[in-house]
Parts: sequence; C-alpha cells; structure tokens
Amino acid sequence: MQFKKMEFTNAAGQRLSARIDQPADRDPAAYALFAHCFTCSKNIKAISNISRALTRMGIAVLRFDFTGLGESEGDFADTNFSSNVDDLVKAAEFMSDRYQAPKILIGHSLGGAAVLQAAGHISAAVAVVTIAAPADPRHVSRALGDSKDIIEQRGEATVALSGRPFKIKKQFLDDMASVRMQETIRNLKQALLILHSPLDDVVGIENAAKIFQTARHPKSFISLDNADHLLMNKRDSRYAGSIIATWAMRYLGTEVIR
Repeated sequence: MQFKKMEFTNAAGQRLSARIDQPADRDPAAYALFAHCFTCSKNIKAISNISRALTRMGIAVLRFDFTGLGESEGDFADTNFSSNVDDLVKAAEFMSDRYQAPKILIGHSLGGAAVLQAAGHISAAVAVVTIAAPADPRHVSRALGDSKDIIEQRGEATVALSGRPFKIKKQFLDDMASVRMQETIRNLKQALLILHSPLDDVVGIENAAKIFQTARHPKSFISLDNADHLLMNKRDSRYAGSIIATWAMRYLGTEVIR
C-alpha cells in the first residue's frame, strides 16, 4: 500500500494527526474510517496489518489519533467518549471533502463502541465493524481499578494505563454514564460485523454476544479464536483485515477485488 500523512481539525479547532493508506496499483473502490483502541494511537501494528489487508482488496483506510493522543493536539484529560465520537464525525467530513465519505466504519476496543455511536451521524456509511469492542463504554471504568473511586471523590486522578500515566477527570466517567449504548445498537441502520476472541481477557466475549443480540439484521459474528485483545500476533490482525474486506464487499455495491 501507499500512504500519505495529513491532518484535520476537531470541533475545537485542534489539529488531529492522520494518515491515509491507499492501494498502490489502482484507485480505491471505497474508503474506510478506522478508530483505534482506548489510549492507543493510529500507528499500532494491528491497525497497520488490517489496513494493508484492506488496501490489497481496493479499500483505502483513513486512521487518525484521537484528540490528546499520539501526534494529535489537545489534552487527553479534557476528552471523553463523546469527544471521540465527535472526532470520528469530523474525520468523516474531512474524508468527504478530500476524497470520498467513508462507507465502512471500523473500530477496535473502545473505538468499536465509538463507531457504533458515530454511525448515526455518518450517513454515507453502509457497514460497521467492531473488533473486541465493549457493549457499553462504561466497561472502560474497569481499567481504572481503585482510581475510579478517587476520581469520583476528588474530581480527577492520574492512572497508569498500558504502562503510561493518564489524567482522568470525573467528566470522563459522567460522560460514559450518559451514553445509551443499547438504544444506539438497536437503532443501527448499517450492516454490522462483530469480531471478537473468546480468550479476550480485557473485553470479554460476552460483550460481543450482547452487541449481536441487540443489533438488527444484517449482522454477522466472526470468532478470532486464540487472538488477544490487541491482536498482537500479526496473523490475527491480517486475518481480521481479510475477513473485513471480504464481508464488506457485499454491502459496498461495487467490486473491490480484481
């Protein structure tokens, strides 16, 4: 694949770092928008492998760093689930202006919950894919451990997540509590593909079951077998990418494989 670095602005006018991965030998048949996992970045290996699998089948992928993460501007402490959703909507608008509006929305972990929530605001999208996603964003509070009580009492706390310190404010918890995720999933109009590993010890497989049971058809579930939450084994992320591309072809209204 070939790629290009770029940037766009969020609702607050802050610069968000992005890159677009495109097929090297042809014009894209469709575009996908990828949302990374909680406290991750656009550059984790699993996303690269999934993007590579998609571009091989003619689908371009835009991935970006949420506000306050990676190479994007902003303070992570001032962000929340709703701001992530807003970032996705802005990314889709940017794609529409610069290339084409995304027809596929893909999200990993909390990013999966975010694309489910954003789907209702991105009218061009015809397919949504979640990878190891929680059925409710409040699941993230488990990662905060005892710090959650401190945040509730003091208004904020510094929490170690993935080996790095992050300041979490009470507004982050309050925002997650306000999300009506089941209603969002029940009203989803796009085709839905759920990928999840039964061995995921970060976001349990019961989350995939809840999303699947709540969503309307068309919906599909694919087990990622022995994969871990972050799809660290490249074979798992490559497999996920090939499945996503093949499944999405049914809903794109175009032939993406030569």
